[in-house]
Amino acid sequence: MTFAERLARVSSSQTQQVALATQRLQREGIDVVDLGAGEPDFDTPVHIRTAAIDAINAGFTKYTPNAGISELKESICRRYSADYDVTYEANEVIVCAGGKQALFNVAMALFNRGDEIITHAPVWPTIVEQIRLAGSEPVIVRTYPEDGFAVTAERVLSAVTPRTRAIVLNSPGNPTGALIAEEELAVIVEETETAGIWLVLDLCYEQLIYEDVSHNLPAIVFGAAGDRTVLVGSTSKSYAMTGWRCGWALGPRAFVEAANTVQSHVTSNVSSITQHASVAALAGSQHCVEEMRTEYRTRRDRLIEWLAKESRIRVVPPAGAFYLFPDISELLSPTGIRTSAEFASRLLEDAHVALTPGEAFDAPGFLRLSYATSVNRLKIGADRIQQFVTAIGTE
Repeated sequence: MTFAERLARVSSSQTQQVALATQRLQREGIDVVDLGAGEPDFDTPVHIRTAAIDAINAGFTKYTPNAGISELKESICRRYSADYDVTYEANEVIVCAGGKQALFNVAMALFNRGDEIITHAPVWPTIVEQIRLAGSEPVIVRTYPEDGFAVTAERVLSAVTPRTRAIVLNSPGNPTGALIAEEELAVIVEETETAGIWLVLDLCYEQLIYEDVSHNLPAIVFGAAGDRTVLVGSTSKSYAMTGWRCGWALGPRAFVEAANTVQSHVTSNVSSITQHASVAALAGSQHCVEEMRTEYRTRRDRLIEWLAKESRIRVVPPAGAFYLFPDISELLSPTGIRTSAEFASRLLEDAHVALTPGEAFDAPGFLRLSYATSVNRLKIGADRIQQFVTAIGTE
């Protein structure tokens, strides 16, 4: 059976493979501690759910404009004005089925065959695979644990060539939780101006930053590079709305029109009910976001404390998102467990803890642990990991 040539350029999601393996064990009645999912364990806040119910009861269940209802686009603009002091108009916003579709629209609307697109690793794999689906070439800039996985302007700019079309930055990053500093982004903005290189900022975890550090990336790019910048966000992580599928892209009007053309032939509008709920999320009280962020910070600190009991698991505390990305290379050996992928597989089958191997993020020797689950489950998971490490040491 023959499929489209473009599929030979991309790989399926390893995070989804972990989820399927986890579900298989759970169907067998096995208690699996799931640290693999990039999904909040909180319920969607009540006021958001109520807005969705109100929309259904009011018959708000028809098609909407492809790029989103005016109320939602205006709410997105007001949120960015309040949070970042940047001013976007409704015609500079497109509402998408999650941040993933927003990034897909970017790739389809901006990237050409033969273009080079710079991004950084460890990397959320969808960014790389979408670049390849567009026929472009991903150029990977490495980041390192000794630097806190920070993206630096020097490394990014050293990868620029005459074929560079865009730079895609994810901050806070998945899987590392690292931030790009404002001053580093400012240098990138300045040094890419003459070449007119597009800047794409994936900020889907932007409201889950734990330390008191300025991270106003939209303001850095808005004035100096607004005509070549796309900001991507979503309700998924900040408001525990992963299943609702609502994201957006903000950028120049011409880009939004191009992205609208792409989306009109793929999904058309986001669910009308989801859009109504998202208005409530963005326009309502943000106290729920602060509560979740506070709880995530507690979970992060406890999980780091528990894993520190095993000195061969080295953790860089993440500044944002809800993942740990520990280095387990000292636990690997040619005569034992050889790779982090094998470690993750054995851990799931033997100790019933699900997590994602670093290979999924172009970072072999690492693991991604999601702490988007309760403290009690995290403690059980940490204990099982410790026991597993002790057990393999006796093999």
